[in-house]
Amino acid sequence: MERCRLVFSGSGGQGVITAAIILAESAVLCEGLNAVQSQSYGAEARGGATRSDVIIADTPIYYPKVLQPNVLVCLTQEAYNRFSAIIRPGGLLITDSRYVKIQRKVDALQRELPIYRTVMEQIGKPIVFNICMLGALIALTDVVKPTSIINVLETRVPSDFLEMNQKALQLGMDLAGRTSG
Repeated sequence: MERCRLVFSGSGGQGVITAAIILAESAVLCEGLNAVQSQSYGAEARGGATRSDVIIADTPIYYPKVLQPNVLVCLTQEAYNRFSAIIRPGGLLITDSRYVKIQRKVDALQRELPIYRTVMEQIGKPIVFNICMLGALIALTDVVKPTSIINVLETRVPSDFLEMNQKALQLGMDLAGRTSG
């Protein structure tokens, strides 16, 4: 596998860090890959800027920070304004069409997806916004298998919420499938 460097960015309360942790755990626990995950966030618990870096590889990882991500996820305008310039040329930029308006050209494949809108229309609870985003990401990158994410969700999510999270993951994969190509 080629080393995959990802940056998830948004604001506190969107589940950016949780999604990154789930992805890294999926790679390590279910697929036998190496992964590191690090995070930083603003002083505010909710609403402040949030960033989480994930590196996944089948070789040792010696530095945990992502300088030029292959994949950049921006879930707020602030995150997009701050991080869109760091994407590796030819990378993948995923944004939510409700919260982010693309303003500059970047040398990357850009996917503007109605993630939040889809979650609200199909599930009605914004709590799974991050899992829907994760579904879109894995459908667009094949970095881990959907079953790996589901296996980790089964250990991290209360059983009452598992079905909703699985539905959100599938919605994200379907959303990415409809808009790619």
